[in-house]
Amino acid sequence: MPFPAMSQPPSSLPAPQAEARPVDSSERLALLDVLRGFALCGVFISNVVMWFSGRAYLTRPQMEAAMASASWLDTALMYTNGTLIFGKFVTIFSFLFGLGFSVQMMRAESRGAAIAPLYMRRLGIMFLIGCAHLFGLWLGDILSTYAALGFALLLFRKRGDKTLLIWAAVLIFVAPMVVTSAMKVLPVLLSGGGAEAGAEAAKAAMERTNQLKAETMASFTSGTYFEVVRANARYYFGQFVQNLGPFLFALFGRFLLGLVAGRRRLFHDAPQHLPFFRKLFRWSLGISVVASAVGIVVGYMMRQKMIDPQASWTILLSPVRQLNEVGVATVYVTGLVLLFQREAWQRRLMVLAPVGRMALTNYLSQTVISLFMYYGFGLGLIGKISPATTIGLTLAVFAVQTVISHWWLARFRFGPAEWVWRSLTYGKAQPMRQPVVPTAAAATAI
Repeated sequence: MPFPAMSQPPSSLPAPQAEARPVDSSERLALLDVLRGFALCGVFISNVVMWFSGRAYLTRPQMEAAMASASWLDTALMYTNGTLIFGKFVTIFSFLFGLGFSVQMMRAESRGAAIAPLYMRRLGIMFLIGCAHLFGLWLGDILSTYAALGFALLLFRKRGDKTLLIWAAVLIFVAPMVVTSAMKVLPVLLSGGGAEAGAEAAKAAMERTNQLKAETMASFTSGTYFEVVRANARYYFGQFVQNLGPFLFALFGRFLLGLVAGRRRLFHDAPQHLPFFRKLFRWSLGISVVASAVGIVVGYMMRQKMIDPQASWTILLSPVRQLNEVGVATVYVTGLVLLFQREAWQRRLMVLAPVGRMALTNYLSQTVISLFMYYGFGLGLIGKISPATTIGLTLAVFAVQTVISHWWLARFRFGPAEWVWRSLTYGKAQPMRQPVVPTAAAATAI
């Protein structure tokens, strides 16, 4: 979202504050829209493969049995999903969220306005949309989480870049390990009976989790919509939310990385920063290859019972997993930035820009479509199709979304959900239709 240079106001008068308004299509940065569209595709694949397909609700023995009987193609795709997809695209989205905050700050400063009031209204509406999505459709909602954490960005907006990078490193690599350790130690301490009692408590907790997974899977497989909503809420509060701690710290760390990148205008002035992007691409590629290799080897050894997944030392793998996620995500982002500088590649990548401009609408519609395809009140495909078929169907749906996004934005300024979000944020209905260009003016422009 490039910004025109600000002219100097008269020395004796304050600069007038322009009215706050949504970003016009002419002000958008196409590269960021492409990155959002790309990230949305990866998030969709990850969500369907792990959640809507039912794999997240399998117990460890069930998952191991499924992997043992899988074809070579399905096995390869599951390894690929774990190494190159799961956790990587939500990392890109989180980074872009922080970058978007920095853009909003710059726009507010250019108007001479405070960012907090409008930003907080924007987050408040986003939180409500997320809660409706979470409790009315799917427990994996990320909107409410982004909105809740987004308020904390206001506390960091005046910190220096070096301070932000230090905080980001601690939150991404140290905090998840500490929180996960505490989650393992607390049951032992609360049991008051030492390691043996702690092991019993952990075993009982695992049994409750497996029972909850089985009940949830049964509801999703054959339940009505209202039964699915109840099961969704039970699993969210009974299991899902208990494991959010490490994820939330790492997520906010990614916000801060995006905030720094936005301040430095790395993407607004990408052609001027190509040496930096090339260097970052090479470093992140090397780091991600090493971290991915470690993860694959350790995962294989765990599946072969050579390593106990519950061993205390495995907590040290948390920074390795974070390196893999951040490293691979950085490879994707920097690779796309470098490709975008080439005219032929830019034309190809621009196919994703409308999807990114309608990211909220597409994200919500992906949930609705997936529920209809996989849950019992729809086509009931949950637990019945292979990973290869699942990924193929997901890519087909995304391709249709891409076509619809192009068609819609050729006629309207915003996606439907984006229009609701912006209208509620700014307190009035935003103009929806694209302005009609007079024939004579269009001919002159051509």
